[in-house]
Amino acid sequence: MFISSPVYGGGGSRSETEGAAASQKRKTPKEEETPLPPPALRATSPVNGGGINPVIVPMLVDSHVNLHSEKFADDLEEVIARAHEAGVGAMLTISDKLTSTEAIKEITDAHKNMWRSVGVHPHYAIETPDLSAETLIDLAKDEKVVGIGECGLDFYYGYSPQDVQEKVFRAHIAASRETGLPLIIHTRDADERTKEMLEEEHARGAFTPLLHCYTGGRELAQAVLNLGGYISFSGILTFKNATDIREIAAWAPMERLIIETDCPYLAPVPMRGRRCEPAHVAHVAAKLAEVKGLSIEEVEKATTENFFKLFSRAKLEAE
Repeated sequence: MFISSPVYGGGGSRSETEGAAASQKRKTPKEEETPLPPPALRATSPVNGGGINPVIVPMLVDSHVNLHSEKFADDLEEVIARAHEAGVGAMLTISDKLTSTEAIKEITDAHKNMWRSVGVHPHYAIETPDLSAETLIDLAKDEKVVGIGECGLDFYYGYSPQDVQEKVFRAHIAASRETGLPLIIHTRDADERTKEMLEEEHARGAFTPLLHCYTGGRELAQAVLNLGGYISFSGILTFKNATDIREIAAWAPMERLIIETDCPYLAPVPMRGRRCEPAHVAHVAAKLAEVKGLSIEEVEKATTENFFKLFSRAKLEAE
């Protein structure tokens, strides 16, 4: 079920974190425990039409987790339990490549309020250079699939040739447009080309873009907001040298922001050097609250509501 995948993941500045993440020893559950910001309230709203109204459910949502990673092979259920204890009421598990689909499906099917995406990370575009929108559309028929991606452009690592990355990215865009599901975008050292492609494709037909684990500039962020899109921030927001990212977070409208961990990568302060877990999204929420001059409760409420507006196929179930 678990996938060995050393290079997949978000669009963040991973050079300073990947080495530590790869070499660290497994922590026991007790060692992983650390004080978290006050947890969100549990979902207590009545079930309505099979789903809880997300507008009145204060809680945290981790919008980008990689639970099929081999780093969670030994204690996945404990990881999920710790997330719930920290007030994380829902999670979106992300596809890195098509061969991960069944492993991800097995995890999400076994848990309530956990959904998944379908797609191919740009690192792995070379493995499916002829990927079609139709393939993604077919995979997205499952009701637990709520997004297309993670997809996009990564010119920093360049594990896949640029022309292949762009071709595969366009297939994802077409699938997002056809299904109406949000497009989950990874972009690194590719702001200009990502902006060009999104604007060009949006002119052909609307779709909703999400800049995941955002570390790019204001120009691309503004372009995505102009297209009706959203921006997600990860634990990088807490890093000492992430001043530029915090400036983007302070500038961007709260009604278009969501949060994530991109676990098992990019553990936020004060968890640096450890394996990242969904529970750590509470630290991201706390930093975003600080940056925006809001209370943690306001950020929890806003990011949860924004998640369910964006990923509208996702419906909460009563525990």
